[in-house]
Amino acid sequence: MADQDSINAENGAGDPNAPQIATLAQYVKDLSVEVPNSPQVFQWQEQPRVDVQFNLMTNTVSEDVHEVVIKIEVSTRSDSGVQFMVDLSYAGLFGVRNIPEDALGPFLLVEAPRLLFPFARQIVAEMTQNTGFPPLLLDGVDFGAAYVAQVQAQQGQPNGSGNNGGGNNGGDANGGDGGETPPTTPIGTLQS
Repeated sequence: MADQDSINAENGAGDPNAPQIATLAQYVKDLSVEVPNSPQVFQWQEQPRVDVQFNLMTNTVSEDVHEVVIKIEVSTRSDSGVQFMVDLSYAGLFGVRNIPEDALGPFLLVEAPRLLFPFARQIVAEMTQNTGFPPLLLDGVDFGAAYVAQVQAQQGQPNGSGNNGGGNNGGDANGGDGGETPPTTPIGTLQS
């Protein structure tokens, strides 16, 4: 019986004021896949340039529910033209209760995207494969370094050596004083 009480206490069931976070749902919010130059594109011999851009958006759905959206835009181009484009907005709903305000931003802009990204990465790979091209496997993104760069940019501090996985740090200062979660948080462009 004492073991049962310690298990409930560890799960947060014992203290209603304990911090609680839950993933409520994950979903494709928007998806567009285009191969504008098919079928000629399958005859092209040039090596394409791949451009990948990421953006994060957060929305407050209700007092304890927040939506986090990872927007991924992929385009491949060669001298002959565009080979394919994928535009994905992948979202998650997160229930957040009793979290200090200063911890909410890092959760919504670092941990939540880190949880969502593998699923979005899989969708991009499957969609590129469904267009007739090899699957495009996106490199991981260091959401923590991108968040730190954005906070430093908002505070006017020089950027450290961290980046978002090899791309440009594109954090902008539209987020206010840090007490609110910015509605849109660009985290950069990756190019290969």
